[in-house]
Amino acid sequence: MSENFNLEMIDKTFTSYKKGQMFDGVVVIKREDGVIFNIGGKNDAFIPRDDFDDFESLKIGDRFKVIITKQKNEEGMIEVSKHLADDKMLATQNAQKLKLGSSFSFVATDTRDGGLVSRMGEYEIFIPSDEIFVQGVKDVRRLVGKQFDAVVTEINRDDKVIIGSVKLLSEQIRQTNESLFWNSIFINKIVKGKVKKIMSYGAFIEVDGIDCFLHISNVSYNRISNPSEVIKEGEEYTFKVIELDRENKKVALSLKALQESPKVLAIKSLQVGQSYSGEVVKILKFGAIIKLENGASGLLHISNATEDKQKQIYEIVKLDEKVDVIVLDKDEAEERVSFALVNKNN
Repeated sequence: MSENFNLEMIDKTFTSYKKGQMFDGVVVIKREDGVIFNIGGKNDAFIPRDDFDDFESLKIGDRFKVIITKQKNEEGMIEVSKHLADDKMLATQNAQKLKLGSSFSFVATDTRDGGLVSRMGEYEIFIPSDEIFVQGVKDVRRLVGKQFDAVVTEINRDDKVIIGSVKLLSEQIRQTNESLFWNSIFINKIVKGKVKKIMSYGAFIEVDGIDCFLHISNVSYNRISNPSEVIKEGEEYTFKVIELDRENKKVALSLKALQESPKVLAIKSLQVGQSYSGEVVKILKFGAIIKLENGASGLLHISNATEDKQKQIYEIVKLDEKVDVIVLDKDEAEERVSFALVNKNN
């Protein structure tokens, strides 16, 4: 239909319409590549086929709003978009639903007076400079193009202006998270946390926004000189809560509490009924503690060391003596092992 558009008409169109303006209109012609859309009087525009979600159901006579996207396309026609108009109307409806204290998301598009500017449909969004606060950022221009969450602090319906605060919403979220944390935390709870800072004596771990502490002694069963040998800043790990001080808002965590101790691993490797070599490390009134070569320790009760009820344990085994014992029983959960002395005919 390009023959219907002469230069005089095009020049007049350019002076009447600008990119971004919204108009009501009606579909007058449907083509394979799109539709001709009348936006008033003799003024027709073009909407590309890919602007519609369901082009096949579109009919001549359908009415809707459009936004101008180009003042002149290859045919010399104004080009408009239905989906941009739909998005703007929906955004305006969302803005009209907002109340004082409502939270919303926005993408900063510009800066003004040290604050951030955006739009929500027909409404302007403004975040004053003292209501932004992004840690480590001094120049707000670096925030343009980034998405934020804010809370409404003022609304001017007449001028269609919403003033919000990113800082206030962040504080509200922090307080809510802190309350949820302290209401749900307990000793022995398993939590996930991110390592914020490592020192020689331990590390600060962030759990649900709350700083907790991991002492170096609770990092590993192995001897280490610095927690960084096991954990890294910025990485997330699973911990166990081992101490809790609600009054002073302190939480102690343990990484090694979720690991099997060398002692448990040593006990696991033992076979009941199997004989092992060990050393007497402690003499008791009723028996002796034997430490095996694999590191497992257990009790040699006097009744399992001799059949002679008159004898004392120190008459049968000596401190530091090498002995052979048989595993009678083991309890990995309780970390207990019971032995019998090999050749206990004493």
